[in-house]
Amino acid sequence: MKYTHVVEGRFISRPNRFIAHIEIDGQDTVCHVKNTGRCKELLEPGTKVYLAVSDNPNRKTKHDLIAVQKGNLLINMDSQAPNEAAYEAMRRLFPQALFVRREYTHGDSRFDLHLTLPDGEMFIEVKGVTLEKDGHLYFPDAPTQRGAKHLRGLVQCVKEGHRAMVLFVAQMKGVHAFSPNRETDPAFADALCYARENGVEVKCMDCIVTPDSMVIDREVPVVF
Repeated sequence: MKYTHVVEGRFISRPNRFIAHIEIDGQDTVCHVKNTGRCKELLEPGTKVYLAVSDNPNRKTKHDLIAVQKGNLLINMDSQAPNEAAYEAMRRLFPQALFVRREYTHGDSRFDLHLTLPDGEMFIEVKGVTLEKDGHLYFPDAPTQRGAKHLRGLVQCVKEGHRAMVLFVAQMKGVHAFSPNRETDPAFADALCYARENGVEVKCMDCIVTPDSMVIDREVPVVF
């Protein structure tokens, strides 16, 4: 996935989940944050960030905060990017797929992707990952009851005879492993273990990230 117009700035502050103050060309500019997670380890004062520029004249804010430089890592923090990148990658990851659909409702859950394969159906839930510590990825960065509900829905899909997967999309390169963040959300960690034990495929893939693009690249080992 690719952004059409991106500019560089420096992070100043984040008064709430939805907006941030960014220095752009020497000016304090109010920007929309495309990630409602905490992201405290990413947004430090003075950090280099990248912003997508909107051409919609009716918007309150012209810029969207989409990526941040964390040491040697360029991390995309746009919460919509993982779904876009995953959808674009499906034909490469599953060349046998007959159809690929987005936002597919099954039972009481709506999954990010639904594949029609020659031998049946497959349901995929996509989770973006931005929390990194010493090259190790963790999800979530805040408790998520919704995430655990999606895992239970995937288990139900397996019980009905379908394939199911939770795909963790690392919004960066240069990482070596992924684990559920048991310290932050033990309920999600337990739900992920339960899902794997009951036939849900658990996969993590990293991404090639530039200031104006993000493309899914290689698999990252999952460590429980």
